[in-house]
Amino acid sequence: MNNELSQFMNQNLLAPLIFIAMCIALFSIIGAILYYRFLSKWVHEKLATIAWFIGAAYILFTCVDHFDETKNLVKNWNTTGMIIGMVLFFVMISVCVALLSSKKKGRVSKPKKSSGNSKPQRPRTLQNRSDQEILSSSLESLSGAEFERLLALYFRDQGYEVKEVGVGGKDGGVDLVIIDKRGEKTAVQAKCYSNHNSVGVQIVSELVGAKRNHDCILSLLVTTSDLTEPAKKEAEQFKVDYWHGAVVEQKLKAWGKWQPTNKKSKVQPEKNAIRSVVQEPQAQVAAAKEIICSCGAPMVARKGKEGKAFLGCSTFPRCRQTKSV
Repeated sequence: MNNELSQFMNQNLLAPLIFIAMCIALFSIIGAILYYRFLSKWVHEKLATIAWFIGAAYILFTCVDHFDETKNLVKNWNTTGMIIGMVLFFVMISVCVALLSSKKKGRVSKPKKSSGNSKPQRPRTLQNRSDQEILSSSLESLSGAEFERLLALYFRDQGYEVKEVGVGGKDGGVDLVIIDKRGEKTAVQAKCYSNHNSVGVQIVSELVGAKRNHDCILSLLVTTSDLTEPAKKEAEQFKVDYWHGAVVEQKLKAWGKWQPTNKKSKVQPEKNAIRSVVQEPQAQVAAAKEIICSCGAPMVARKGKEGKAFLGCSTFPRCRQTKSV
């Protein structure tokens, strides 16, 4: 009975097909080992896949062209031998799949090089500081995520509904969505950069594109440093409001809850020259504190696009009242 079944299976081409499949599986395992062990640095994966298809097709057509010889090789296979052959085939395929999946998981994606316009943001700290600790920290000591949390606290106190869409993770161009009492949405991007790192055009473009994804009408870029000149032109062209470092500090100080206690004093090599430059904006801020906006909030000193000084409401963009100096 066993011999009759074996002859029947040979006549139905089962044994030759098992033999051909085993040859292709063995070829796949050997090829995968050679590629990922020795050739992956020099040969692209797509090229290796094409080579595998060519090799598998060559084995298949060769066995078909020499079908009689192939059939003679397996003519003595009985049912047990064919079952063993099928088991070996599935084992070899499983080993090959496991090898390929482990290699793909083991790959580490290389970080993309930043363009000339974008500057690296401060690394996010692993520690999870409380809101009170953030409110008593200087801007220089905050991580990117902590700066976003500080802004979220600020905007909530200004009467906005705040959605933290990108705090502590991938933001896609928007960190906060603030909604005023009229329901008007503003997309906010926060960049906690060092003073010597300026925000480039790419960041502004990302904010312009990303605000549509959050159904926002307005957009606001808040940075602890400043914008490059091309970035400022881009912001003006697409009507992106932006706060640079000095404006951010003015607003946070006028808020009253942000009281940094660990701000480091900066070394001034030319004290007399710098003192004369600093005294003017300080005097403007002092004068601005004495002027109250119609909404009840204090007004702060700002400069327009042409460099002309004026007074603006500290709750901008909620209130857009201005006064000439």
